[in-house]
Amino acid sequence: MTQNRRAIHDTLNAFVPGDDTWLPGGDGPLAGLTFASKDIFDVVGKVTGGGNPAWAATHPPAEANAWVVQQLLDAGAELAGKTITDELTRGIFGENVHYGTPTNPRAPGRVPGGSSSGSASAVAGELVDFALGSDTGGSVRVPASFCGLYGLRPTHGRIPRGGMLLQAPSYDTIGWFARDPDTFQRVGRVLLASDSEPALPTHLIIAEDAFELAEPETRAALTAAVQGLESMFQAVTTERLSATSLTDWSNQQQILQSREAWEAVREWIDRVNPAFSFEVSDRYVTARSVTDEQVASAQLRREDIVARMNEVFQGGNKVMCLPTTISPAPPRGQPVSLRHEVRLRNSALTSIAGNTGRPQISLPLTQVNGLPVGLSLLGDRGADEALIALARKIG
Repeated sequence: MTQNRRAIHDTLNAFVPGDDTWLPGGDGPLAGLTFASKDIFDVVGKVTGGGNPAWAATHPPAEANAWVVQQLLDAGAELAGKTITDELTRGIFGENVHYGTPTNPRAPGRVPGGSSSGSASAVAGELVDFALGSDTGGSVRVPASFCGLYGLRPTHGRIPRGGMLLQAPSYDTIGWFARDPDTFQRVGRVLLASDSEPALPTHLIIAEDAFELAEPETRAALTAAVQGLESMFQAVTTERLSATSLTDWSNQQQILQSREAWEAVREWIDRVNPAFSFEVSDRYVTARSVTDEQVASAQLRREDIVARMNEVFQGGNKVMCLPTTISPAPPRGQPVSLRHEVRLRNSALTSIAGNTGRPQISLPLTQVNGLPVGLSLLGDRGADEALIALARKIG
């Protein structure tokens, strides 16, 4: 068992500065395991800081634990502390101008990925056994890829979000990280309330246009990994998902996600006038300008995307593979202007599951120049257990 939080020397800047959160575990299926919680989940008696000092200063301590935190405690796991997040979860790289950037132990000098940055750092650095994150536009999948971890975005709505700081409710999900597939499955059985052995998919779909988004070295490494898995399936086929571009899918998501994110905090921003990083400020300014006409058009487009993915998965017993990210983690401290294209291309990959509410798990199967990069498996809605079981079989 990893040491408890009271004895942890956090050399990774993974935990919220000054955090003294600790709640004991007990008997249950997760007894003996420690976990960390992204600082968007309520912990009784503690302020949920959301990665921004103004948010923390203007909100009272939580009166109860978030549903997901309480489930893990009831299952015997020990809560070791609250971890750093990008401001109000509005980022995918993990650099927080207020609290610093958590270390990526698997890729020194590079970002850990966000917005669940501290949680991924704490797990990769073996400070805890597993950690909670959230995934709206890639905030579990991206850090899992960058830090060489298992990470799941579950079926939308599968895990209750009570006591969670929401960004965009029609996209928000709760996920988790672990270093090994056995621990990952143990946590999944608690959070998904399921211990049955699901039927594994027999048909592998390779998302051709998703692989085309990846950098050449990443594409080559992940293609080799896929080839090593093909013998596990009865059928292997290739699909182009979008008739135009997957970037169109992510552009559509950004319209709806931006509107929801703005509506979630507009009253607070008007009242508090908080300090944000340039990148987060820019995203809220853009969100504020989204029109009702754009939202209506994007919602229709989302319905088309859902219909297309339903067509791809028609017949059942299928799983799709795609790169989790277009490349390994970028270096820390890059200019914001250099990150824009990288963020958009990664968002094109993450929007497939986001727009359709499907589960997606990132597996730490390969490296590029010694840096981890994830291969994802994406399933039909409700196939979370099958993805986790498949990941365990592969792992």
